[in-house]
Amino acid sequence: MQFTDGCCAKSVDSLIDMTLSRALDAFRLEAESLSRAVAGLSEEEWHLPTRCEPWTVRELLGHVRVVIAWLPGMLTAAEPARAEVSAIDYYRPDDRFAGTTNAARIGLAQDHAAGLGGGAALVADFTATWQLVDRQCRAEREDRVVRTRHGDAMLLSQFLLTRVVEIAVHGLDIADALGQAPWLTRQAGDVVMELQLGSDWMNAIRELGWDRLTFLRKATGRQSLGSADAARVEQLGIRWLTLA
Repeated sequence: MQFTDGCCAKSVDSLIDMTLSRALDAFRLEAESLSRAVAGLSEEEWHLPTRCEPWTVRELLGHVRVVIAWLPGMLTAAEPARAEVSAIDYYRPDDRFAGTTNAARIGLAQDHAAGLGGGAALVADFTATWQLVDRQCRAEREDRVVRTRHGDAMLLSQFLLTRVVEIAVHGLDIADALGQAPWLTRQAGDVVMELQLGSDWMNAIRELGWDRLTFLRKATGRQSLGSADAARVEQLGIRWLTLA
């Protein structure tokens, strides 16, 4: 995932209004869409390069699986006393985006992808992982707090928002690598825009003149901002999240 400058910081007292069930619905629908899209890819397609260098399509799906697979362990670990970090705070620029951290992130995805057989096994593993996460999270309380691998204490619903971002953005990367039309779901698109722009995101999008896909591409550096776009972003006071 490419870097963008700045972090739109909010305190945990001003969380994006997101129920656990809504976050899970967006998570499930986007993950399901990605599973369908990559089912039946040829071995040649699995080895196509992506914009997320040095990952291939195969390794990028491995990365998405890895970042989802943190959740079962988070749910069995000791629960923090209270949430201290929102989904927006999670994207603050710090050492989680350092070179050594990024190198470890790349290696984990490559190792996981290499450890499975053909593409069918990779899809089956990814699908089984997100389905397990979906089932486990739906059994949790609305106010369930978890601790991330970076040490952040977050509401489960807030952490799930960050997983929706991962699936949605990297789904776009995979679609572009394959030369396919993007499969972004409305639910995931809405969640990402609300995370970035706040509850009034519909008006902000109207002001910008973008649709969901254009927003996702420009907000994550996958499509450049023209001077007119940059001026509108500045006028609206939008600060992009810091993404690894």
